[in-house]
Amino acid sequence: MNGVKTCIIGGSGVVGFDSFTEIESMDVETPYGGTSDQIRVGRLEGVKVAFLSRHGQGHSLSPTNIPSRANIYALKKIGIERILSVSAVGSLKEEVKPLDLVVPDQLIDRTRNRISTFFEGPVVAHVSFSDPYCPVLTQKLGQVAKLHAVDVHMGGTYVVIEGPQFSTRAESNVYQSWGASVIGMTALPEAKLAREAGICYATLALVTDYDCWHDTEEEVSVDVVLSNMKKNVKTSAGVLKSVLREIPEQFDCMCSKSLDNSVITNLDLISEDVKSHLKVIMGKVT
Repeated sequence: MNGVKTCIIGGSGVVGFDSFTEIESMDVETPYGGTSDQIRVGRLEGVKVAFLSRHGQGHSLSPTNIPSRANIYALKKIGIERILSVSAVGSLKEEVKPLDLVVPDQLIDRTRNRISTFFEGPVVAHVSFSDPYCPVLTQKLGQVAKLHAVDVHMGGTYVVIEGPQFSTRAESNVYQSWGASVIGMTALPEAKLAREAGICYATLALVTDYDCWHDTEEEVSVDVVLSNMKKNVKTSAGVLKSVLREIPEQFDCMCSKSLDNSVITNLDLISEDVKSHLKVIMGKVT
């Protein structure tokens, strides 16, 4: 799609559209229905980039109802090769403070009601997900973030819960005992679907609160989250603008090869309709 390779997925407050020039808005058809919102393509600091609001206009989609398969399919369809995901999270560690930034390198999936694969059948694929984030994109994001904020935590585990409720205190204590760094509701199934689609994926996590394990801090609430999110917007926007200029043209990673030797179904037995349905994701594999 006219050379745009990178997409920012986040809330509409993360990057104000007044920062964009030459904006084009598009609806992209997918076998999974419509995307969360129109995909907007423009220039940010002179770099061509796409932007997708994860929760839709007016934040109308709960984490469970985000059409992640449609979102990732549509981005792959228009030629996106890299996704920079921005996510509000709670902290599970004393040293990870509200208003800090975290660039995680691991995930724990505690979701229950989300379809997390393009390969439900009749085509079956088992894609490696041991390291869920693109190492090249994650490293670059972390390096740039450290130039814009004092307290940036490179690496760490992001626990993804179903929501929309926050955790119970017992759950929060368990997640903290696992050694995880942050907790949120949106990194999955995005990261899994991006890996299946061969798209590099990294997350800039904006810490808004200590989850309810922390007895001496204010209990997590929407008011607390939104207040600290607004404070983080300026910093995160600066990080995103800078990292776009720093992303290398070619990546030395294996993300784009995720389906190599992963499809175990005999494709000779698969109908042309199914192959057509998955062609955007599978490409040459079909």
